[in-house]
Amino acid sequence: MPNNPHAELLAVKNLRIEAAGGVMLLDSIDFRLNRGEVLGLIGGSGAGKSTLGLATMGHVRPGCSVRAGEVLFNGESLFTLPAGRLRRIRGARIAYIAQSPAASFNPCHTLEKQVMEVLTLHQGLSAKEARNRAIGLFEELDLPDPELFGRKYPHQASGGQLQRAMIAMAIAGGPELLILDEPTTALDVTTQLDVLTAIRDTLKRHGTAALYISHDLAVVVQLARRILVLNQGKMVETGATSDVLAHPGAAYTQRLLQAFSQPPAAPAPAAAVPAAPVQPALAVNHLTAGYRKMPETLKDISLRLERGKTLAVVGTSGSGKSTLARAICGLMHFDSGSVEFRGRPLADFHLKRSREELRSIQMIYQQPDTALNPEQTVGAILGRVVSLYFGGTRDAVRARVGELLRMVELPEVFAGRKPWQLSGGQKQRVGIARALAAKPDVIICDEVTSALDPGIVQEILALLKQVQKSTGASYIFISHDIGVVRRIADDVAVIREGRVIANGPLDNVFRHSVHPYIDLLLASVPELRTDWLAGQAHRHASLSALGGGGALPLQCPTTCNPHAETSQAHGVSQ
Repeated sequence: MPNNPHAELLAVKNLRIEAAGGVMLLDSIDFRLNRGEVLGLIGGSGAGKSTLGLATMGHVRPGCSVRAGEVLFNGESLFTLPAGRLRRIRGARIAYIAQSPAASFNPCHTLEKQVMEVLTLHQGLSAKEARNRAIGLFEELDLPDPELFGRKYPHQASGGQLQRAMIAMAIAGGPELLILDEPTTALDVTTQLDVLTAIRDTLKRHGTAALYISHDLAVVVQLARRILVLNQGKMVETGATSDVLAHPGAAYTQRLLQAFSQPPAAPAPAAAVPAAPVQPALAVNHLTAGYRKMPETLKDISLRLERGKTLAVVGTSGSGKSTLARAICGLMHFDSGSVEFRGRPLADFHLKRSREELRSIQMIYQQPDTALNPEQTVGAILGRVVSLYFGGTRDAVRARVGELLRMVELPEVFAGRKPWQLSGGQKQRVGIARALAAKPDVIICDEVTSALDPGIVQEILALLKQVQKSTGASYIFISHDIGVVRRIADDVAVIREGRVIANGPLDNVFRHSVHPYIDLLLASVPELRTDWLAGQAHRHASLSALGGGGALPLQCPTTCNPHAETSQAHGVSQ
């Protein structure tokens, strides 16, 4: 291993990767990465970012092939190494941090056991030594109660905690190169700040080189000294981060900067107050609900969703946003209070609700990769909902599926494709179409844009607005992205530790903040400045003082898995 800390570690030379059918995924990619250097890789959905990230580990997905070029790690060509040699490099000298730790950790083993496995396999440590080292890594990454934290299962940790646990597992083997594939995409702004700081400090402490993959330009510029911009599998621009920000040369890079910098839409003028009260689409009245170890995850929640309007629900990880969504959908019992639909209280569990009530409230999930059955075609996924609620002949169902695909601006030929054949944005559109298939009155959008690049986010928001205009549906829009909330919401409710601390018209809540927690949320949104993260140290102290976030309970009931329950609640087999 070279002693020079600035020596070349990774070289990608004229790399071309092709999918089945001759589709070019990466075309003539060429760059170098030195030891200790961080390279930011940005681009839109389908640009080839993840394909390139996996290639730097010597891996291509099934059905793909390397048509030209090579990837050299410490001078060794990864694509020609024997399988045994490649296995010894992965996890020990090259490590990968995935976008979704919930889908990457084994749910049947504790977090501690999974970190220890890396240490015993790649470092040769005994079980006792591996456990002590795992506890040390948890402490290094500021995880709560390090000696007990590792005994949790993945579903018992919050999103931010789980992402830091994945960082611990990745660095356990002492890698020289980290591949970070959208590691903060699904996190709220304050948790994202926490994880970004942990990543920055970890890379600096260990002198590790990194390839940081993201569609969020503001996040990339906090860590990367150089940026490589991909579009449709091709390099369109590369250079020093400050130079790319100040003087983007490629038209595509300019569009990315414009999309990120797009100001939020001006709030709509307040409607005239009606002479008589109008029945809301949905009302939550003094709702209290929780789990066995956290009996009051939601504490006296009261919300009102107006007909044809969008109510955004924001808050940090563990604040109760998703628990509220589950309670509204009947995926968990609530202890007191009520959820009213059309002026009548709903039963507190989906098995007690009528089919009409189930049809009328639908959910769009954050991660279509886990919400859509990869073995069913899009037509089968949508057609099952149509058949369940409305019946009809095979031809009628097929016609309705085509209509739904047109509604979400997808070609009808997609009915014959499976989810794994679609891009992230396309899969999310299928998720929207599945909710629309039931012709619901209320749609709960659970972080539906968090994994998408800014251009696709704009398209999805425009689509949701158009659907709302044409169908009159009302939305509960759960999001950690303040910029997205500003562009779609009419009203906003801010939740902290299971309580609503602010609720009202968007402009009133955000422009006339009445709580320091709201100020913290707004101040934690990354800015397009390379020095932004360095100036945020005091935010951590502020968050600790305010008590933000928290983990899920240690004894989590089956309703912690929304997908398992949703199939029953909506009568749709996943």
